[in-house]
Amino acid sequence: MDSEAPAKRPRNAANTRAAILAAAKALLAERGFAGWGVNAIARAAGYDKQLIYRYFGGMDGLAEAIAEDVSAWMQTALVRPDHSAPPASYAEMMARVAVALLDALRSDPLAQKILAWELSAPSKLATAFSEARGKALSGWIARERGTLQRPAGIDAPMLNALLIAAIQQLVLSGAASGRFLGLDLRDDAGWDRVRSGVAGLTRAMYR
Repeated sequence: MDSEAPAKRPRNAANTRAAILAAAKALLAERGFAGWGVNAIARAAGYDKQLIYRYFGGMDGLAEAIAEDVSAWMQTALVRPDHSAPPASYAEMMARVAVALLDALRSDPLAQKILAWELSAPSKLATAFSEARGKALSGWIARERGTLQRPAGIDAPMLNALLIAAIQQLVLSGAASGRFLGLDLRDDAGWDRVRSGVAGLTRAMYR
């Protein structure tokens, strides 16, 4: 008998699906994709691996479910606190978006692992997460924009791509080594500098 086989337990479809999803996310955040597979997830969840196929249709379906979950998390993470005033300008709105994205990605090891995978190898999960991130950011801007108008002559898609790329690189460098080009990212002081720099750069771009 396989000593690592999960013990049988009373089955509840919703609870089983949630437990598998939670185990898959925790394993992915802890080990990355090198240690992410059906057998490892089944052991971590404490369920037979056949249930991954039953409830998710396999690893692709599980990846899509994780992307949906991360999308919902990101939309919540980007919501403006009730006590903060609406932005007074388009530049201020975009600065808030940039800092909110920075803080959201920094706070979630799972998002960081998916970002790293997205950059290193194409996959359904990476594509789904990229689309979910774009959807969340677009929704944030749509909610916050109101009557604010983007400055004329601005190539917003290009500026946003450069800005998001910079934020993602800093977050991944901070998680991997705690440094980037001499910038110390190991403590709050370093990240306060990054927030200030990101906000200032974004305001200048959209002024």
